[in-house]
Amino acid sequence: MGIEKSRKSVKICCAATTVIILVHILVIVLLSLTIFKPKRPEITANPTGLENIQFGGFSNMSANVTLGMFITIQNKNYGSFKFQNNTAYIDYHGTIVAEVPIEGHLVPARSKINITASANFMTKKLITSPYLFQDIETGSLNFTSTAIFHGKLKMFKVLKIGANAYSTCDISLFIISKNAVSVCHSKIKL
Repeated sequence: MGIEKSRKSVKICCAATTVIILVHILVIVLLSLTIFKPKRPEITANPTGLENIQFGGFSNMSANVTLGMFITIQNKNYGSFKFQNNTAYIDYHGTIVAEVPIEGHLVPARSKINITASANFMTKKLITSPYLFQDIETGSLNFTSTAIFHGKLKMFKVLKIGANAYSTCDISLFIISKNAVSVCHSKIKL
């Protein structure tokens, strides 16, 4: 009788342990597929306007153009995202005409940061574009900026996952008002 009672206790203990382990696995899977699923960050590049625009004479055509940028990165994840220094590129009708250096930062979980940067245009590439004078006549220049933020997503200060956040922005630069507007799209890949 004592041996049967002992076996019955062991079976109950094993069954209870198995149920507890299965419940934990189920909870972890459900949380990872819902709440802790990586969400795309919201990366917006808000041009603050032209800081400097100067056109030289027609015999020796030259220009100096600097566009101030206010970059906002909102992290909707439950983990922090730390990215390295990188460079965003601005192209005009398929030609890269500006580079925007962006310093690496840590974006804490469920928060946002603001970064200021300046886009210094490669004016020779911009001036030699066959679309430039036509766009100047219309009063606006349309650009596309692209950036890849290489970094790590850190969950609960334990789990580190390599991640890349991609951002593409359509920027319209209005010459007369020296103002700019942008519409951005972003996504994340682990």
